[in-house]
Amino acid sequence: MVFTASAALVLGAITVILIRAQRVSTGSAALVWLSGFTAASTGLAGPVNSALTALTHALAAIH
Repeated sequence: MVFTASAALVLGAITVILIRAQRVSTGSAALVWLSGFTAASTGLAGPVNSALTALTHALAAIH
């Protein structure tokens, strides 16, 4: 029996486990979750990449 799961699903499950075990903070978990969507190139990867790019440009403009 072969089981196939997307990288986003696997990273999401790992993130939930780490949060419930209180190994990572919520902020760190959000970054892991967003990175999972970006790396997996899901349909949500485009908007996440755009948001991260906008945030990076905003932080660079502040400095």
